[in-house]
Amino acid sequence: MKTASSQRHAGRLRRHRRVRKKVSGTAERPRLAVYRSNKHISVQLIDDLNGHTIAAASTVEPDLRKQGSGSTVDAAKRVGTLIAQRAKSAGVTKVVYDRGGF
Repeated sequence: MKTASSQRHAGRLRRHRRVRKKVSGTAERPRLAVYRSNKHISVQLIDDLNGHTIAAASTVEPDLRKQGSGSTVDAAKRVGTLIAQRAKSAGVTKVVYDRGGF
């Protein structure tokens, strides 16, 4: 018998695999992969053809930790702003959103 948490985890992995079958990133339009844990959120711009991460941002970074904890929504906004700045500096204007099973 599976516990409720293991069933939720299995469901998230099933959704993640289903989304990843349909979504792939290129150099011109990288995949915006979002991962959310109980405490943090992290985002990556990934070129799947070359297997490289173009840019990344997370609430674990010291830059964002210095700005104060705030609410989780505020932290997510700060991560979004930071990844947008890094994407622009890398020359990325369009992305493919990968919700990662969430």
